[in-house]
Amino acid sequence: MCFFDQTLYRCGDYKWGTFRQHCAKEYRTGETCGMKLVMNCNEDRSKNCRICDKIATKLSRRQKEVDRIKRWKSERNRKASIEASEDIISDLDREIYNLEEERLDRRNRL
Repeated sequence: MCFFDQTLYRCGDYKWGTFRQHCAKEYRTGETCGMKLVMNCNEDRSKNCRICDKIATKLSRRQKEVDRIKRWKSERNRKASIEASEDIISDLDREIYNLEEERLDRRNRL
């Protein structure tokens, strides 16, 4: 049970920080026992975690594609462009779903 710093993000996700102290179980220099305990918890509620940043980026890209489709529907002869954007939106929806599942798995894992 070695001690590490930990950073908590706005969404509740966390990141392990730097190593701080050995526990009584581990006597070898430079080695840890494998169990992590929190020594200092830095709450960084102003930042998003890595997964939340990816989700926000993909949501922004999705919104841009939706706006393009709305604009192209008023124009004529843009059927192929609209279909391509709809494919991009469905791919982005799938990626966003996978990222949200990953975030949920990280939150439930201990």
